[in-house]
Parts: sequence; C-alpha cells; structure tokens
Amino acid sequence: MTATKVSKPAAPTEAQAREDRSASRLFLDLQQGPLDAQQRAVLPAAADLQRWTLAALDPRRSPRHARIHWPVELTIRITDEAESAALNQRYRGRSGPTNILSFPFEPPPGLDSGQSVDAGINALLGDLVICAPLVRREAADQGKTETAHWAHLVVHGVLHLLGFDHLTAAEAAPMEALEITILAALGFSTPYEVNDDAHDERRRI
Repeated sequence: MTATKVSKPAAPTEAQAREDRSASRLFLDLQQGPLDAQQRAVLPAAADLQRWTLAALDPRRSPRHARIHWPVELTIRITDEAESAALNQRYRGRSGPTNILSFPFEPPPGLDSGQSVDAGINALLGDLVICAPLVRREAADQGKTETAHWAHLVVHGVLHLLGFDHLTAAEAAPMEALEITILAALGFSTPYEVNDDAHDERRRI
C-alpha cells in the first residue's frame, strides 16, 4: 500500500487574508430587475461583484475610505433599460436609460444615521442600479471587455456612495485617480483616455 502525501495548503497572503476579513464584513444585496434569460446569462458572477465592491471600499485608498464604519451594507440592482429610464427620469429628470445610478443612503427625517465628518461614513451606504443591456453596448462601442466595464461601473458607483463626484474638474481628478488605482489592483487597465483633453470624452463610462 502506497501512502499518498498530502501537501499542506499554502498560507494565505496578507492581501488574501485582508480580503477575507473584509468580505465577512460586507453585506451586499444583489437584486435583478426584469431581465430576460439571455441577459441574465451574461451577468457578472456574484463573487466578482463582491470583489470589485471590496476593492472600491479598501480603507487604504484615501482618508475618506479610512473613515468607513464596518460592517458595510449596500445594494446592487441590475436591471433593464425600461426600469433604468424610469428611475433616471424620476430622480434626475433625464430621459432614457443610463449605465449606472447611485443612491447614497439618506436617513428618514428625524432619524440620526450617525453619518458625519466626525463619526465617519455610515455602514449603510446606499444603492447602485446598473443597466445591463447598456453596459454591454457601451463595452462594445468603447472597445472594452464587458468584464472591465462592469468592474469600472461598480467601482465608480461605490465611490459615489462614499461621497466622491466628478461635476467639476477639481472633483473629477481625485475620483478618476482612485478609479484607475483600484482597477489596476484588480488587473484592469485605465478606463479613461490617457491623452484626451476633452472633458466629456474622458468620462466615457
């Protein structure tokens, strides 16, 4: 009888251990809107959505990230163009679907969320609504893989929930720099044109 030697599992790296700890403190509510079977078949895996979300929440990314109160809860709803367009019209007054909508958590009147500059960023971050058919079309139009575009939108949306914005060039620069850094850590190239001076074109998300 020949004994089979079983190798001892490799010890997790520091990065893997940190991700495992963070994953146990992330409550990610994944929802699907009225998508057909074909649209559902090409959606990102739940594990990928969680991994991208965690990367965007990494406390080392900025002073604002360091103030996040863990555990963290947020919702990602993936839907069709009709629902996206209805939400876009209702909450932004704009016609047609959009790739992603971000809804930071706002406590009901009279309820103190504990979210302040001193208290840090509340554990209830809010909701992201992503339009799956539009993501697919945009990825093709922009010459990106769908996976890369999905990762960018999730990272972009989570940063919005943390209070980052890009309404002005001064706001956009640090937000874009964070996106590029986070996506690079995930193995994706920059989503923005490197030598493009056109403000709108650089925001091709």
